[in-house]
Amino acid sequence: MASNGDLFGGNAARKPAPDKAQPAKAPAEARKVAPLTLGTPGESGYTAASIEVLEGLEPVRRRPGMYIGGTDETALHHLFAEVIDNSMDEAVAGHATWIDVNLDAEGWLTVQDNGRGIPVDPHPKFPTKSALEVIMTTLHAGGKFDSGAYQTSGGLHGVGISVVNALAERLEVEVARGQMLYRQIFERGHAVSKLETVGKAPNRRGTRVRFKPDAEIFGKSAHFKPARLFRMARSKAYLFGGVEIRWSCSPELLGSNSDVPAQAVFRFPGGLKDYLAQDIEGKEQVTDQAFTGKVDKPGGHGSLEWAVSWLAADDGFVHSYCNTIPTGDGGTHEAGLRTALLRGLKDHAERIGQTKRASNITAEDVMVSCAALISVFIREPEFQGQNKGRLMTVEAAKIVDGTIRDAFDHWLAASPSAALKLLDWTIERADERLRRRAEKDVARKTAVRKLRLPGKLADCSNTSAQGSELFIVEGDSAGGSAKQARNRANQAILPLRGKILNVASATKDKLAANQQLADLSLALGCGTGAQYRPAELRYDKIIVMTDADVDGAHIASLLITFFYRQMPKLIEEGHLFLAVPPLYKLTQGSKTAYARNDGHRDELMKSLFTGKGKVETSRFKGLGEMLPAQLKETTMDPSKRTLLKVVIATEDKDETASSVERLMGNKPEARFTFIQERAAFAAEKDLVDI
Repeated sequence: MASNGDLFGGNAARKPAPDKAQPAKAPAEARKVAPLTLGTPGESGYTAASIEVLEGLEPVRRRPGMYIGGTDETALHHLFAEVIDNSMDEAVAGHATWIDVNLDAEGWLTVQDNGRGIPVDPHPKFPTKSALEVIMTTLHAGGKFDSGAYQTSGGLHGVGISVVNALAERLEVEVARGQMLYRQIFERGHAVSKLETVGKAPNRRGTRVRFKPDAEIFGKSAHFKPARLFRMARSKAYLFGGVEIRWSCSPELLGSNSDVPAQAVFRFPGGLKDYLAQDIEGKEQVTDQAFTGKVDKPGGHGSLEWAVSWLAADDGFVHSYCNTIPTGDGGTHEAGLRTALLRGLKDHAERIGQTKRASNITAEDVMVSCAALISVFIREPEFQGQNKGRLMTVEAAKIVDGTIRDAFDHWLAASPSAALKLLDWTIERADERLRRRAEKDVARKTAVRKLRLPGKLADCSNTSAQGSELFIVEGDSAGGSAKQARNRANQAILPLRGKILNVASATKDKLAANQQLADLSLALGCGTGAQYRPAELRYDKIIVMTDADVDGAHIASLLITFFYRQMPKLIEEGHLFLAVPPLYKLTQGSKTAYARNDGHRDELMKSLFTGKGKVETSRFKGLGEMLPAQLKETTMDPSKRTLLKVVIATEDKDETASSVERLMGNKPEARFTFIQERAAFAAEKDLVDI
């Protein structure tokens, strides 16, 4: 732990070096030093009464971010994770076989299991309270500090369920234990009833927790998202094949187009193998078979399970778990996986006489397109922070490395053709990385770098990305108007011919052969997919400028899909925008205005054109029909235009990905269902407004 000097800058005990430029100080007797007196006016407000002591769960309510990371939607759903993790610990320990999860119409979330049930007898240290009340109202109280109660568990800090209790408007606990049923009720962390013996329950066992988040803490975010809870519950079933998780949700909370069912049962004996198959369904893989396995008690610990594949046309990902807790920030188990895969592949190259070819391979080359799931069960894991986002147990890296390396060696030896294909693929990734590095080295040495740009691009004179804009326009006609309307200093124009390829349903070969997408990628200069290089993006703003009609909206959708699939970081870093061109020009005498759509036109007719005289209305058939001056005034001039910034919904990225796949993917029946569900809405609205 840092000393007080460290906490306040780290130099409290150090004397500064003398400054020769300063005049010498006067002798000590000549210097006047103000005496220190107690109780001076500046100190009168700071007394013992200023020292506040927070008791019970009050610290959690005062500073929820210290315990669950904040008060946003992610933090809210962490409450569910804490409760279901307790039930999962019972299942992993062999005491529970099922878990029920229910979200009702009023926002109450219930988690029930058939485990041993929380102890209800008086606690030895607090004889006036039951163990249940101590666990629910006291931080750092639980049965997981001593491995005698649980061999492996996700909750080791002893704050999980008590934090949920502190941040709940109301929480009800029922415990069925010893053929008796007990109940106790809490509000905002305080017990509002004594432990009540409800009666006999000969056919029931386990714990039932029902709670509602406190709006005083979470504000408008105090509502669980069914889709998020559904995925979290399903992932738990994948992580432990011995448990059945039953999901139910009030239909009132599910929209008509929701992918979330009102009821479902999760049981996946295949574990992570099933999980990976579901995650990469429909994606092309480098090898036909995934590398999967499970080993009980590696290094004397609980178990280790993994599922790994390599994607041919998509970026990879690693999802890791420890004792069923998702470790989104990785940790030592992920480090062990990377080391095992890299060393295993290099060892295989040596066995088949390809050491020289594989000499440049790094972990980055192996993992760039690797889709991996890894789950470890270990005793007393060390996490970084209460949210358990990163595993810090040093021993986990050795356990994972040693166990997976042996299994990977056997897998590579058993499938020589697949192993060679994977090795060739990884060497290609290494060659690409080295080529990029060489290009950067050349760029540093060259005073003027000549870029190869598509012929139809009308580039701007600004050589810096800062302040530069690229307008992607629909067709040569619109491109001609845009080129005349632009500011040549910082606005570039790239015309595209009609509708581009739908990358969500196209094969890798079609993507590679598409000239329009090649021209677009060339103009941006930053690469795509795993080779995306943000530092080399040539423009600060990428603006999609299409006609204000249905066809234009479709082209914009295709372009957004391209960026989302091939350059998601470009969107995340705030570079993608949609222009908002007008559909109508309204004129009355000397008064002129432009309307975006029918609704905006009607609004202007009521608010702006109120005098006498006929209002002339003309509809633009496309951007190419607009005069350059009109296009500049309405759509391209930064001082007058409106831009819509494209963002990815960070609160639920999985739901965003699911929506893109449903509406733009290679399953037309999903789009057909979407259209059917909105047929009545489309009939009532002008398509331009939609």
